[in-house]
Amino acid sequence: MAAASSPTTTSRRRRRGGADSPLAASDGEYLMNISLGTPPFPIVAIADTGSDLIWTQCKPCTNCYKQNAAVFSPNSSSTYKTVPCQSSACDSLQSEVGSYCSSNDGVCQYEASYGDQSHTKGDIAVETLTLGHVAFPKMVIGCGHDNAGTFSPKGSGIVGLGGGSVSLVTQLGPHIGGKFSYCLVPSSAAAEATSTLSFGQSAVVSGNGVATTPLIPDPSQPTFYVVQLEAVSVGSKKIPFHGSTVGETSSGNIIVDSGTTLTLVPTDFFTQLSSAVESQVTGSNKTTDPQGYLSLCYVSGPKLKVPSITAHFKGADVALTVENVFIKVSDTVACLAFYGNDDVSIYGNVAQQNFRVGYDLQKHTLSFKPTDCTQKFF
Repeated sequence: MAAASSPTTTSRRRRRGGADSPLAASDGEYLMNISLGTPPFPIVAIADTGSDLIWTQCKPCTNCYKQNAAVFSPNSSSTYKTVPCQSSACDSLQSEVGSYCSSNDGVCQYEASYGDQSHTKGDIAVETLTLGHVAFPKMVIGCGHDNAGTFSPKGSGIVGLGGGSVSLVTQLGPHIGGKFSYCLVPSSAAAEATSTLSFGQSAVVSGNGVATTPLIPDPSQPTFYVVQLEAVSVGSKKIPFHGSTVGETSSGNIIVDSGTTLTLVPTDFFTQLSSAVESQVTGSNKTTDPQGYLSLCYVSGPKLKVPSITAHFKGADVALTVENVFIKVSDTVACLAFYGNDDVSIYGNVAQQNFRVGYDLQKHTLSFKPTDCTQKFF
């Protein structure tokens, strides 16, 4: 649906590292940088592989959450254009982003909600999006005028990186060859530590230590990146994983999601996992989560020793570190970063920290490579 700059200009710029974005940790989320409009207006937004729509808070903000940066003004951009209600584009977005017709001004509008009950409402538009040094015109975006929930003031929206038609990944289309990757700095890293979200050939994950598992597409759930998790080992104890099937036709059982902090698993599996972990943790006393949310917590510190834990995906064994398994919820408390949930299973971003995670949507593969994500070049 989206046009882009000429292949010659785009490829020349990308060889200089153009179409990449810095990525920084923020309160359990990861924020990336893009620009919208002409002239380019900088946007910092959540990088989310679990949703599709690219949206930012827009003036006039009738009901917006507080954000630290200035709010995008469509009137200040020469390339901003709303999508008409009576258009094929608006019709095609109905099932994907919840678009509907406004009875007031004839502008195609959207309404989207997320798993944590956050929501955004506003206008569907086309706008120039700049990623690194590369400008992509006529990208479909959401201009949010009513946005609320658990959003951090450090960000101003979401960049959907899912598999649906309006995600950034899909709209970039042939320019990236279906390839993107990211490296999530651990929550323990210095506040100024950043990594990179890469697109195209520079996003290929290869070399020693790479573990690759099939992505299992399901036409009924095009947004989600689904894989098959077969088991999790805690020390020498291997616990079979039987997550609920995702979608109508997929054999996959867990969604890989950069926009979810914890790893969500069925409650019976969580009971077995937490018991196995608890039986093998040494060097620290149990305590409670100050927020009362997580159930297996310890006094954090250098004496806390946790067992080796490996996620066994189909064809790929991924050895996790303590930072993938435990999350610090306060200066003195660390809790198991898994949560029992029988609705859907999600492999969250804590489990992905300090891995370069590569998506190849042409080969339908997902790759993990242990990496120090605080380093600028991989």
